[in-house]
Amino acid sequence: MPLFKLRSKKIAHEEISAPDITPEKVGETDVAPPQKEAPLKVRDTKEADEKEAAKKMSTMGVLLERAGTPPGLGDLVEGVVINIDKSGVYIDLSPFGTGIIYGREYINARDIIKKINLGDTIAAKVVDIDNVEGYVELSLKEARQALIWSDAEAAIREKRVLELSVREANKGGLIIEWQGIIGFLPASQLKTEHYPRVADGDKDKILEELKKLVGQKIAVSIISAIPKEGKLIFSEKNPEQKDKGKIIEKYTVGDTLEGEVTGIVDFGVFVKIEEGLEGLVHISEIDWALVEDPKALFKVRDKVMVKVIEIKDGKISLSIKALKENPWIEATKKYKKDDIVSGVVIKYNKHGALASIEEGVAGLVHISEFGGEDKLREKLELGKTYKFKITLFDPKEQKMALSFTGAEKNLVV
Repeated sequence: MPLFKLRSKKIAHEEISAPDITPEKVGETDVAPPQKEAPLKVRDTKEADEKEAAKKMSTMGVLLERAGTPPGLGDLVEGVVINIDKSGVYIDLSPFGTGIIYGREYINARDIIKKINLGDTIAAKVVDIDNVEGYVELSLKEARQALIWSDAEAAIREKRVLELSVREANKGGLIIEWQGIIGFLPASQLKTEHYPRVADGDKDKILEELKKLVGQKIAVSIISAIPKEGKLIFSEKNPEQKDKGKIIEKYTVGDTLEGEVTGIVDFGVFVKIEEGLEGLVHISEIDWALVEDPKALFKVRDKVMVKVIEIKDGKISLSIKALKENPWIEATKKYKKDDIVSGVVIKYNKHGALASIEEGVAGLVHISEFGGEDKLREKLELGKTYKFKITLFDPKEQKMALSFTGAEKNLVV
């Protein structure tokens, strides 16, 4: 099978000689042209030949221009497959010759080559413009990579949404594969429902949360593609989503809003205010009374009323209890230092025990009164009611300290 090779072309010019000048017979009279006219005719003929040559050159230039610019290193080219053998694939790149995929490039693209047939039009990348045999050396694998990166850039422009599986997780985010390229989805680009909600920012805990997404399919978009560095960055957030900072600017501390519960964790409840903005209701801001388990009070998608209590560093903090009547205000009218009150032990902590004297108003019974945690727990059992003396009462700071009087309420006459 004849293969077209890239060849250089030369344009030859024929030598022009002046014709012999002979007398011409007109009627019966021989007329010889004057001698002085000969040089003019020779010069005119040469000029005509030069114009013809220039015309030919001009025509060739037009043809070359119409044919396009010859391919250079790194260019992507298309051509028809004209031969496939055990060592190479030959591609017609007319009018610039024949391309060949062979050697290492042939080995690297074996899986692709298996699917190629004679007559197929394929794209390849130029890796050598003229090898020793005159072929244009091509790479299928590099072309495929180039086309993928080109498609990635198009996906960014078109804000295309892709359904992809999560391959792995690390402490910074998720690993996702797209068309054979490994990309990264930072945790900051996850949607609200997938964001790792860890109170203290512990990286090991974050990783455990992210691992729960491995194997799942999620809808993502490509937000950055850097072919030279092989970097592909994904986002799960809506590409049309407004800038979070601009959204927060609409709100001020003290605003009362309705939101939807999007997540419940040990340290509080996440509430979506609007698309692209959610805030945290810390466990201490859920209720005036002690809250042990937020999951016992809320479910995802519950509608709740919240109050904005802080906006800082692009984050918004919310409160549910701020919309309820503050029981400490009423307590001011009822209690004072040195009063003897009844209280229910509701919780142990490292400092002692909390005893509630009424809904939302509790004081600390310090461990130092008992000489140790074991002795404290012997004297004060959870759920039981005892008599205490108020040793500190600061309703403005919502602080109260209690001292155990040594008797249970039901034993006091």
